[in-house]
Amino acid sequence: MPDNQSRPVASAVPLPPVFETLVVVGPGLIGSSVLRRAREFGGLARRVIAVDVSPEVRARVSELGIADEVMADAAEAVAQADCVMLCVPVGAMGPVAAQVLPAMRPGAILTEVGSTKVSVIEAITPYLRPDVPYVPAHPMAGTEFSGPDAGFATLFEKRWCLLTPLDNTPVEAVDAIRTLWERCGARLREMTPAHHDRVCAIVSHLPHLLAFTICGTADDLADETRSEVLDFAASGFRDFTRIAASDPIMWRDIFLLNRDALLEMLARFMEDAQAMARAIRWGDEAYIVDRIERGRKIRKSLIENEQA
Repeated sequence: MPDNQSRPVASAVPLPPVFETLVVVGPGLIGSSVLRRAREFGGLARRVIAVDVSPEVRARVSELGIADEVMADAAEAVAQADCVMLCVPVGAMGPVAAQVLPAMRPGAILTEVGSTKVSVIEAITPYLRPDVPYVPAHPMAGTEFSGPDAGFATLFEKRWCLLTPLDNTPVEAVDAIRTLWERCGARLREMTPAHHDRVCAIVSHLPHLLAFTICGTADDLADETRSEVLDFAASGFRDFTRIAASDPIMWRDIFLLNRDALLEMLARFMEDAQAMARAIRWGDEAYIVDRIERGRKIRKSLIENEQA
C-alpha cells in the first residue's frame, strides 16, 4: 500500500454481503483494491476468489492474504460465483469473457471495470447468455502503479464509478453492482457507453496521451539538454512523468480501443493549442490570462468536489 494512504478502518457494524462469492479475474491495481475492500471493510462478499494466469501474481496474492482462494483456472473459479468481475486490460476482455461466460451459473452477474465501454461491450456481447446479466462499470480511480501490491482498500473513496448498463439489463443486477461500488466508497453515475467514452477521452485518455508524448519529446532532446531536463525538472514536468509511469500495455489498448473519441478530443486540443500559440506570438495578453483563469477555476472545482 502506498505510503501516503492511511490504513482503512473496518465498519463497526458488519453489513450483509452483496454476494456470497465474488470472483475477481485479474487482481491488479483495481482488482486487488476490490479484494482488499472486501477483506478489510466487509459487505461485498462472504467469500472472494482471485484468478490470474500468472503464477507470480497468484503467489503474491496468496502472500498478501487478500483472497480466500487464489486460482489459475478462470472457468473453474467462476462456476462458484454469484458475481464475476473482470479486471483485465480492455484488449483482453473479449477473450476472457469467452472463457468465463460458458462456465458461469445461471443468475450470476458479470461485470467489468474497463476504461473504454463501447469496445468492451462489443467484445463481450457475442458470448453473453440470457441467464447471465451483464453490468459494465468503470471506477474512475487509480494510480500509476500496477499489480497486486499497488491496490489499497480506500482507492475508490469519493471517486466516481460510471455504470453503463445495457437496455435489457435487469434492474436487480444493476442495483447489486451499484451497491457493491457504493460499499467500496464510490459515487455512482449512469450514462450510455458512447457518452462514457467521450467523457473519458477528455478527462483521462487525452491527459495520458499528452503525458506520454511530452516525456517522449524530452527523451528525444540532445543528450546535454535531456540531462538538464531530468536534473532541473519542475513540478509540472514531474506531474507528467507520474502519469507517464502508467502501464504501457493497458494504455496502448485504451488508446486503440477508444480511437474515435480520443482522436476527436486530440483534434480539439490541437486547435486550442494553436490558438494559444498565436496568442503568445502576437502578445494577446487577454486571451492568455483567460485560459489560465479557466484552468484555475477547473482546479478549484475539482478540489471543492473532492476529486483532487
